[in-house]
Amino acid sequence: MPNLECRMYEQRFPEVDAAVMIQVKHIADMGAYVSLLEYNNIEGMILFSELSRRRIRSISSLIKVGRQEPAIVLRVDRDKGYIDLSKRRVSEEEAHACEDRYNKSKLVHSIMRHVAETLEVDLEPLYQRIGWPLYRKYGHAFEAFKLIVADPDAILDALTYEEKEVGPDGQEVTKVVPAVTPEVKDSLVKNIRRRMTPQPLKIRADIEMKCFQFDGVLHIKQAMKKAEAAGNDNCPVKIKLVAPPLYVLTTQTLDKEQGISVLTDAIKACTAEIEKYKGKLLVKEPPRAVSEREDKLFLDQIDSLMEQNAEVDGDADSEEEEDTGMGDVDITNSGVTAY
Repeated sequence: MPNLECRMYEQRFPEVDAAVMIQVKHIADMGAYVSLLEYNNIEGMILFSELSRRRIRSISSLIKVGRQEPAIVLRVDRDKGYIDLSKRRVSEEEAHACEDRYNKSKLVHSIMRHVAETLEVDLEPLYQRIGWPLYRKYGHAFEAFKLIVADPDAILDALTYEEKEVGPDGQEVTKVVPAVTPEVKDSLVKNIRRRMTPQPLKIRADIEMKCFQFDGVLHIKQAMKKAEAAGNDNCPVKIKLVAPPLYVLTTQTLDKEQGISVLTDAIKACTAEIEKYKGKLLVKEPPRAVSEREDKLFLDQIDSLMEQNAEVDGDADSEEEEDTGMGDVDITNSGVTAY
């Protein structure tokens, strides 16, 4: 069986004053024993006096077994392997930087470990030949992995290492050889592309739109077309009626800020068009990125509303819908595709 245990970074111990990600293992009389997640779970300790700057009333409210959080390294005894840490000395900025670095390192480690497991090789030699050289060259292997998605040859073919062997004359010879074999390269690139190829974000905004004028439905349809026209090839805009007078605008994009900007422009175009006919548009929820879970809940909401509308006879002729000019909006015929 291959050895899949290995630290994430080349140095065996963290530097003093560095922020590291820890996980609380158990709580003792004087403090909490923790494992350093980036350093192959070597043990460290946080004394109770280093938990908080304030007076401690309850230990359990400050630290819990299993919790992962940043801590500052106070002392490192490399001979005995003792590491003292502090929770109270971590600034907000250091915490954010530590969490960001750890999340990147964790992804790199997961990919490297999967390659080692698949090829049945030890993990540490892979780090020695690939992972740690990329950390040195690019600041973080994560940055190199992002480049590998598009151009693996330019990144991986440049890696070499020195290999010593005994020559015919019995003398030791040092050779420079490629660090990445074709088999390792194939597995690594496949895993990186599967895990790190950017996925489109869904951006959504919720609005209410009404028009009390004669032919209000037609004016609303025209406003919807103006909203969709604000999109582009990278951020196509779709608008869908949920239930009068609620509409939802969506787009999908790799660039979150661009998607929000495009939907904002779409709302402005829609507003300008409907106000020509004394209609009103109210933004209920501004453009924002939504998760798959939020998206699913929203689709379930739409299905539920559609079922409720289908159960009510004569909705299209109701007095309320005539007042709002909303009851007969035909999304299919208005050129809007389903959300």
